[in-house]
Amino acid sequence: MAKAKNIVAKKKKGRAAVTSAAGAKEARSRVRKALGGREDPTNPKRVAAILEKLDEAYPDATCELKHENPFQLLVSTILSAQCTDVRVNQVTATLYKKYSDAKAFAYANPAELEQEIRPTGFFRNKTKSVMGASKAVVEKFKGEVPRTMEEILTLPGVARKTGNVVLGTAYGIASGVVVDTHVIRLANRLELTKEQEPKKIEQDLMKIIPQEKWIKFSHQLIWHGRRVCVARKPKCVMCNLEPLCHARDKTV
Repeated sequence: MAKAKNIVAKKKKGRAAVTSAAGAKEARSRVRKALGGREDPTNPKRVAAILEKLDEAYPDATCELKHENPFQLLVSTILSAQCTDVRVNQVTATLYKKYSDAKAFAYANPAELEQEIRPTGFFRNKTKSVMGASKAVVEKFKGEVPRTMEEILTLPGVARKTGNVVLGTAYGIASGVVVDTHVIRLANRLELTKEQEPKKIEQDLMKIIPQEKWIKFSHQLIWHGRRVCVARKPKCVMCNLEPLCHARDKTV
């Protein structure tokens, strides 16, 4: 008798799962139809829907590198290459007490600075970049981090990603879209680009994302990549973008 009940229960559970899956599939189909199908995944309606969902999930998304001024953000961003923001924040908690401004970094003892930032990895190259950028800030820009992409790219160790982080977060200047590993992964999963090179991905995103959204969009996509759309086994069940996503490695 008990065995028979178990069989019935399993059948009901199986039918419920099938119904649920069918319902989810139907919902995704309705979304695709409303957005004009999958012919053009970068069509304005779909992009607008993605931005709306990101606003719902991450209304307060911002840069997670702790800093008190544009120069500290510049240094932290350089240190964040191939390193987590959490680790960088741990290092800079004491680093900025010892080196209080651009001049202190520019004329620091390289061997000592290397040991200070060693936990962030690639510490020798990062020391050269930090000291070089700091010296340029002091000697070329009178101690102030420049406010244009053209000028900020003249700083040693600074590329467009760092420039966009600093200009967007510190100055509120939308000069482009920050493209890090999370943005590369998510932009491809969401079919907003087919490129893998950061510069080309940024160009694609700048064409379809309104300029007034560039800064917020970058932070939101990075937050989503860290919290939900992770590299291995993305948490698609938790994702409010799931009906809009057709990635091959989806887990639902």
